[in-house]
Amino acid sequence: MNQCLIALSFLLFTLTATAANTPCSGRKGGISHCYGEKFLCRDGSMSQSKKNCQTY
Repeated sequence: MNQCLIALSFLLFTLTATAANTPCSGRKGGISHCYGEKFLCRDGSMSQSKKNCQTY
């Protein structure tokens, strides 16, 4: 039981840590679509990410 809680805690920590590193995260609402190599966010703004949307 204790090992299950530790594993679940680790999984949740890993998921939240990776979610913050995606383009258009937070209030931007996520990625709408690519505009060339840039990410267009759902709120209409362009992401400042250095990642290439075409290869993402």
